Amino acid sequence: MGVKGFVEGGIASIIAGCSTHPLDLIKVRMQLQGETPISSTPSSSPLRPAALAFQPANHATQAHVPITPRAIPRVGPVTVGVRIVTQEGVAALFSGISATVLRQTLYSTTRMGLYDMLKQKWTDPKTNNMPLGRKIVAGLIAGGIGAAVGNPADVAMVRMQADGRLPAAQRRNYKSVVDAVTQMSKNEGVTSLWRGSSLTVNRAMLVTASQLASYDQFKEMILEKDLMKDGLGTHVTASFAAGFVASVVTNPVDVIKTRVMNMKVEPGTAPPYNGALDCAMKTIKAEGPMALYKGFIPTISRQGPFTIVLFVTLEQVRKLLKDF
Repeated sequence: MGVKGFVEGGIASIIAGCSTHPLDLIKVRMQLQGETPISSTPSSSPLRPAALAFQPANHATQAHVPITPRAIPRVGPVTVGVRIVTQEGVAALFSGISATVLRQTLYSTTRMGLYDMLKQKWTDPKTNNMPLGRKIVAGLIAGGIGAAVGNPADVAMVRMQADGRLPAAQRRNYKSVVDAVTQMSKNEGVTSLWRGSSLTVNRAMLVTASQLASYDQFKEMILEKDLMKDGLGTHVTASFAAGFVASVVTNPVDVIKTRVMNMKVEPGTAPPYNGALDCAMKTIKAEGPMALYKGFIPTISRQGPFTIVLFVTLEQVRKLLKDF
């Protein structure tokens, strides 16, 4: 299969990523709800929570009032979406889409291509099937390498998607993914492009292992039990099931990854989080364990359609490129 697997996976990933980008943006905004942004001065009190970031700030009434998790209203995906459109315009739903294209080109093309190579190598020639264990291992390897390659685009995408929730004075206002990468390298150092990379790699390994392995497994089960023929119905059913599995497995890591990548480090002050574990502990302590599943509804709402579009497109691209 060679290069062909990378091309097929890249095309399918870019189409899926662009078509579900607004859902991904809503997911990121919801994952940042309840987070207390870093203050500009050590003595100042916490800024208002992200869940209230759409309302005008009232510093006079918030200056000395501590905010507890109960005081933060829960905002659903529909409300978040409506507020984004109302406050920032319809175009805001596609904030960071250039980063999405780059991310899919680097990350997803790599993971899809590598998984395909390993699948071809590890498939039993007698049964023409690969054991589930090998599928999971192939997904872990492919996802980890793909994430390391695509992390700069991932950081840029998270920041561009989250920018609209910040007060105007604190926004980064990146013009494009190239501008984001350039500014980050210049202002924060090249290493900032791999901020949260351990989380990205861990998440990507889990996503790829759960998504690609489970899709192949569900598809094989459907065909073996003759529940459906190998066609659109089978592809949609298997891909939706794979999307659900991937969402459950990866949402906690995704929440922590989003917060670590989005944190703003002020010169001369300690960063809000000292790594993934610190972020997880602070999140759980301040907001409770279920905070790790913030944005789960938009995650499954995005992961389901994304996975369906990804694999349905992939199957069609494979048919078109079959003779090449």
